Amino acid sequence: MHLPDRRPTGKSRPPHRRATGALMALVLLVLGAAGCGYGSRAPRTAAGPAVGSGPPLSADSVTLGYFANVTHATPLAGVHQGFFTGELGGTRLRTQVFNGGPSALEALNAGAVDIAWMGPSPAVNGYLRSQGRSLRIVSGAASGGVALVVDEDADVRGTDIRGLRIATPEAGNTQDVALLHWIREQGWDIDPHTGRGDVTVVRQSSKEIPTSFRRGAIDGAWVPEPVAAQLVAAGGRVLVDEADLWRDGAFVTALVVVSQSFLDEHPDVVEAVLRGAHETNRWLTRSPRAGRDAVNEAIAAATGRPLPPDVLDAAWRHVRLTADPLAGTLAEEADRADRLDLLGGDTTALRGIFDLRVLNRLRAERGEGAVDDAGLGVPHGT
Repeated sequence: MHLPDRRPTGKSRPPHRRATGALMALVLLVLGAAGCGYGSRAPRTAAGPAVGSGPPLSADSVTLGYFANVTHATPLAGVHQGFFTGELGGTRLRTQVFNGGPSALEALNAGAVDIAWMGPSPAVNGYLRSQGRSLRIVSGAASGGVALVVDEDADVRGTDIRGLRIATPEAGNTQDVALLHWIREQGWDIDPHTGRGDVTVVRQSSKEIPTSFRRGAIDGAWVPEPVAAQLVAAGGRVLVDEADLWRDGAFVTALVVVSQSFLDEHPDVVEAVLRGAHETNRWLTRSPRAGRDAVNEAIAAATGRPLPPDVLDAAWRHVRLTADPLAGTLAEEADRADRLDLLGGDTTALRGIFDLRVLNRLRAERGEGAVDDAGLGVPHGT
């Protein structure tokens, strides 16, 4: 399945942007160098505290973290429609919206967030850096919905992007690792830490990437939806659909990650959140149009503006919501980050990163089969 490689018809083409691109690119590179570390983007509070009816669970409150991405449609719609508060009863729900996984991970480690949706790279990094003490992956969330989009006027032969400036949402996030790995696979030189080499990798907020692309400050980006569709609408074309690089087109894009201490102390709250996620996904499947509208309203609340309908529709087609964490692909992504020297530990220490016991118990209640942890689950008896 591919994203469209042409902008929607009826939209005027922005004037070519090369004249001012060099100066803007220099400014962005300086800013990126100063602000590409973990936590460099402050989280945005998505909404005030919300509470359902009934007595609270074992925790008085729980804070969820997620991104304003279509790959995070579950928490966006679940919070917006009240599916989580419906399961949490009197436990108060708080939310924060992040730009990327590294900053969400930092908040999780600091105790500012209890449960977060994030990509595999920051989850693996956080687990290894803490020697398995900081977090557990308790569910999958999404597969697919990631692409390399470049300016359709860029001088690209085949997939040769040498000399171009390609953005990713944040240093060390899942798309950043995917791009760096792909560059190395082409045989090109790249410094994973500085982003300098045959391709210049610019670490920049997802919210800023479309504007930079329209201004010519970057030539393209390796990004999740809806940013990929936004770039296509602004005059880009899909050069690489990441799904084409994986067997059967399936690879983990987003996971549900829980603070280890919160999971130990409040397993009933974690179960309620996973129930809410299931109810949200069931509603999104049964009511796709209403679901898209709810996700778009949540994106507008987090970013200040909704997505155009054609952009949202294009993005929606390329994301698959799933509770299966596709654990085997996480192991592969961790190995790639390790080869790029972007991990804080040995990937052989990944056993225990998954704790799917609550998820699989809920699936068994519904008559569904268990999802696999690829041998990376918590040891038996833990």
